[in-house]
Amino acid sequence: MARIEWVKQRLDNWARWASQRESGALGYPKQAAFARLAPGGTSMGAAVPVDSLDASITDDAVQSFRWTHPHIHLTLRCHYIDGFEIRRVALKMSRAESTIKAHLDQADHLIAAWFRARDEVRAKIKGGFTT
Repeated sequence: MARIEWVKQRLDNWARWASQRESGALGYPKQAAFARLAPGGTSMGAAVPVDSLDASITDDAVQSFRWTHPHIHLTLRCHYIDGFEIRRVALKMSRAESTIKAHLDQADHLIAAWFRARDEVRAKIKGGFTT
């Protein structure tokens, strides 16, 4: 199956945010916004701004899989946070490349379902509860 593009974009943003966080920036950029936009930057992430709020929410979704779907959580961490290509993730997890691709597809669907459930709860709260 094909990946869900909006989920993949959220995961890419999450990966940039997490790499900043893990390098001591607490999930926030170490540079001012105007400095990151300056041409000639040597950093790969300098050209693409990170939406910290969006990434934090995506992190909540990914962390929710830690105990319920540990294989998905590990696949996402290896591929997005560690930056491993699918082949290297497969070697690390002792799985076939097709299995890792299936894990990424499954992750997309789980994250989409997580966001749908979150939106439903928020709509109920906003609309009020009936007795």
